[in-house]
Amino acid sequence: MNRLDRIKGCLLGGAVGDALGAPVEFLGWAEIRARHGAQGITDFAPAYGLTGAVTDDTQMMLFTAEGLLRAFVRGSSKGICHVPSVIHHALLRWLMTQDYPTATPVENSGWMIGNRELWSRRAPGNTCIQALRASRQFGEPASNDSKGCGAVMRVAPCAFFGNAFEHASVSGRLTHGHPTGYLAAGLYADILQRIVDKGDSLEHALTESLVRHGSRDGIDEVRAALERILFFFYEDYRPTPERIARFGGGWVAEEALAIGVWCALFAKSLEEGVVTAVNHDGDSDSTGVIAGQLLGVQYGAAAIPARWYERLELRGVIERTAQDIERVPRDFCGMYGEFDAEIVRDYPGD
Repeated sequence: MNRLDRIKGCLLGGAVGDALGAPVEFLGWAEIRARHGAQGITDFAPAYGLTGAVTDDTQMMLFTAEGLLRAFVRGSSKGICHVPSVIHHALLRWLMTQDYPTATPVENSGWMIGNRELWSRRAPGNTCIQALRASRQFGEPASNDSKGCGAVMRVAPCAFFGNAFEHASVSGRLTHGHPTGYLAAGLYADILQRIVDKGDSLEHALTESLVRHGSRDGIDEVRAALERILFFFYEDYRPTPERIARFGGGWVAEEALAIGVWCALFAKSLEEGVVTAVNHDGDSDSTGVIAGQLLGVQYGAAAIPARWYERLELRGVIERTAQDIERVPRDFCGMYGEFDAEIVRDYPGD
C-alpha cells in the first residue's frame, strides 16, 4: 500500500468504527444484545436521525487534522509555528459548530468549518467542552485532572506528521490534564506512525513504542494496560464482551486505547475487529474508532465493507482531508516558500 491508502484507511476506518458504535455508545451489553441479537450490533443502525452517523470523535479528529494542515501552512509561509496553538484554534472552531461560546476570539475561516454537516451536536464530551470553553489563549493546557479517552480518539492525524508523539501529547493536553490522558494520546499516535512509516505489524509497532516511550514520567497506567494486552495476545486470550467488561469500560484513556489495540490484534479483518470493539458495556464508539483506525492503517480503505463505506456520514470530507494530508510534506519546517496554493487557500495559516 502507498501512503495515501494508509491515511484514508486510518481515518475512514476510525469513522466506520465510530458510526457502528454510535447507536450503542450508552448501552450495556445485555441491552445491545436485546436490541440487535446474540452477536450484538454488526451493521449500521440509526443514530442522531441518520444511518451511518458519526459522533464528536470523528468531528474532533477532522478539526485536529485541519489544525495540523494549517500549522504546516503557517510553518512553511512564516518559517515558524507553535503547532499546539494552531491545533487549539482548530478545536475552538469545532466548539463553535457545537454552538458554544469561546473565551478566545476564533477565526471563522477555512473550508472545513463551512461544511454544515459538521454543525451537529453528537454527545460531545463534557471534559472537552469545558476545557475548550475555559481556555484564554491558544496552546493553553487544560487545568483539569481528567484522563478521559477524549484526548485519544481525535489524534490519529498526528501520525502522518513528524514528531507524532509530541504533537499528539500536547494536543491531548489542551483538554485533558492528567498525564495518562495526554500521554496515551501520544503513544497511540506513535504506534500509528510506526505502522505508516515502517510498515510494522501492530504487535511490533506497539512493542517498539513502549520501548521508546514507556519509561516517561506519568505513563505508568498506559504502559501497564498495554503490557497486559500484549500478554493476552501471547496467551491467545481473545476479547469478548464479558472479558472486555472485566478489563474496563474504555471511558478512560488507557482502557480505551488498550481495548482498541486488543480487538485489532486478534482481528482477521477490519470488520471483525470493529464489531468486537463496539460490543461491550463501555464507550463503544471510541473503542470502535481506535480499532478501526489501527486496522485501517494496516489494510487500507479497501478493507472497509462496502455496506459501511457507502453509508458513512462525512465520507467525502474525510477522504478530502486524507488526500490533503498526503499532499503536504511530513514535517512542518524546511519548506519555506514551497507549498501548494490550494492547500494555502483551504488551510490559511494566518
